[in-house]
Amino acid sequence: MLKAPRSRIARTMAGAAVGVALAGALAACSSSGSASGSAAAGGSSASAGASSALQTPTTLTWWAWAPQDKQLVAAFEKAYPKIKVNLVNAGTGTTEYTKLQNAIKAGSGVPDIAQIEYYALPQFALGGSLANLASDGLSADQSQFSPAVWDSVHSGGQLVGLPQDTGPMALFYNKTVFDKYKLTVPATWAQYVADAKKLHAANPKAYITNDTGDPGFLTSMIWAAGGHPYVTSGTKNVTINFTDTGSQKFVSMWSPLVSGGLVAPISSWSSQWYQGLTNGDIASLVIGGWMGVDLESGVPGGKGQWRVAPLPGYTAGAAASSENGGSSDAVLSASKNQAAAAAFVQWISTGQGARLSAGTGDFPAATAILNAASWENQAQAYFGGQAINQVLSQASSAVLPGWSYLPFQVYANSIFPNTVGAAYAGKGTLTAGLAAWQQQSASYGSQQGFSVTSK
Repeated sequence: MLKAPRSRIARTMAGAAVGVALAGALAACSSSGSASGSAAAGGSSASAGASSALQTPTTLTWWAWAPQDKQLVAAFEKAYPKIKVNLVNAGTGTTEYTKLQNAIKAGSGVPDIAQIEYYALPQFALGGSLANLASDGLSADQSQFSPAVWDSVHSGGQLVGLPQDTGPMALFYNKTVFDKYKLTVPATWAQYVADAKKLHAANPKAYITNDTGDPGFLTSMIWAAGGHPYVTSGTKNVTINFTDTGSQKFVSMWSPLVSGGLVAPISSWSSQWYQGLTNGDIASLVIGGWMGVDLESGVPGGKGQWRVAPLPGYTAGAAASSENGGSSDAVLSASKNQAAAAAFVQWISTGQGARLSAGTGDFPAATAILNAASWENQAQAYFGGQAINQVLSQASSAVLPGWSYLPFQVYANSIFPNTVGAAYAGKGTLTAGLAAWQQQSASYGSQQGFSVTSK
């Protein structure tokens, strides 16, 4: 499972409360949704069919897991009292996707809408299980998002979802630790590696970061390096190539950290991980922008110590980022209420729902929010008064376009621990692990009827 959804579940109500004031500020910077008004933060509105559907008594079932989803449902039902939304937490990651796949196969119990992480969208889309939202006029919302985010909700040339939240990568670092050991806030990965060596030499208990092997982190890092290991053409032609330039750029940089014992062998979200973030033994995190709220709620003792910087680059001055986590909302093809479901998804993605989500600390996808001064310029006490959203907004605009996942990425991620994961257990190299991951993923894809080219 990608890290972002896990983090969003782990948020406490204290973390959610941080954004209450922000929600009001965002509401002031763009028109609010209403039963008859605009459905979008940036000014796009629902289609005539959707507007009509919202005035027709309807019950929608939404499978979703984010903590703020109950608030979203309450606000939507208040704005559109003829629509009842039945919110169901069917689990997260593979748990939800297995249940969803089983319901689709059985032809029974399929929800109208499902919250689906970007990496899992192609698996459902290529099976024809997701509605093409272009038929509901939602392609007009393209201007509401960055090219990279808009790419993420397309599969096979169809618009199969709308973004709910994103996770542009940035560097979260403990300034207190960096100052103590005179570490450079790295602008390049070479500087980051140098910091890792300097820190661990000065204090063998301290590490620049942790990493025990995570498919979401690794693919995000390859993405930020300009890699394109996965290419899908049409609906059945797939190429997998971890020897491409971007993948190798990342492997050459990260391998010495893993093999040299310079990253903490501590699993993210474990109690040991939180302890390391609290006591300074883990000095930084290369992670999605949503991490700000998680640090504030999960590492309260770090208040005033942490800061945020742009993701390091392979060359100085070359701004490049990627997404780490994030999710969309998709309408299922089996839904008998597609117009109303599409309108609900649009409201979550670009309307009042998007502003409410941002107000709870969820990282926004809509550029109308990302570029709002009230969001960007908010000084945050936890981060020593730094307006971290300025950095994160820039990170969002620097996400490289053109990335794609496998149409069977859920399966590929499930075999990551036994392939690439071996390198973290001292049983091989990252290069060998990636080769095994590629071979086993390609073999599975071929068994599922895909034409797979493995380079």
